[in-house]
Amino acid sequence: MGKDVIIACDFNSKNEVLNFLDLFKEEKPFLKIGMELYYAEGPEIVRQIKKRGHKIFLDLKLHDIPNTVMKAMKVLSNLDVDMCNLHASGSIKMMEAALQGLTRQDGTRPLLIAVTQLTSTSEEVMQNELLINKPLDEVVMQYAENAKIAGLDGVVCSPLEARKVKNKCGENFITVTPGVRFADGEVGDQVRVTTPAKAKELGSDYIVVGRPITKAENPVEAYRRCVREFCLGINE
Repeated sequence: MGKDVIIACDFNSKNEVLNFLDLFKEEKPFLKIGMELYYAEGPEIVRQIKKRGHKIFLDLKLHDIPNTVMKAMKVLSNLDVDMCNLHASGSIKMMEAALQGLTRQDGTRPLLIAVTQLTSTSEEVMQNELLINKPLDEVVMQYAENAKIAGLDGVVCSPLEARKVKNKCGENFITVTPGVRFADGEVGDQVRVTTPAKAKELGSDYIVVGRPITKAENPVEAYRRCVREFCLGINE
């Protein structure tokens, strides 16, 4: 499986994101469209970016009763995105319903992955606020296994958990990992983080990188650095 860098386009307007994409004259990066941009501009922004030739990970993290999620996924499947997601904590039944809704009449569908625990969630928060008393690592592995049982393609997890997910669910089970920062960069609000090169070593299939690229002085060069470190294994 080839590795890829996904840029998190965490902008709140069409103009911002299109101006950012205009910087890329040679590459067509894989992009993540999250809640901020999608709620600001609606599905039309997805169509516009898709027409520019980008692959799209639509990151809306659905979590609702199975029937509602199934119907929502049916709508999203018409947007021709390449990957979308939901929360694994919604149950195996919800994930199965999502898969059913996402699959088109001709049998094709985007990749569907599940969020295990957000990279901003620490063990302390999980146990003291969410009242999940199992160790974080054990919870992530259980959620990943539930996603596999439901027929999903993989999970969103910390790069620090990617290898364990692979060991639990198989090498072909996709790991999409946010929480990636350059060694000389800021950590921000995520607590389970690592570098692109280390994420490659740990078994991530895709890394999701936002501010280290979008807020860089030279976003195109920052993206290329990510590709060199993660896809090519060139440490800088």
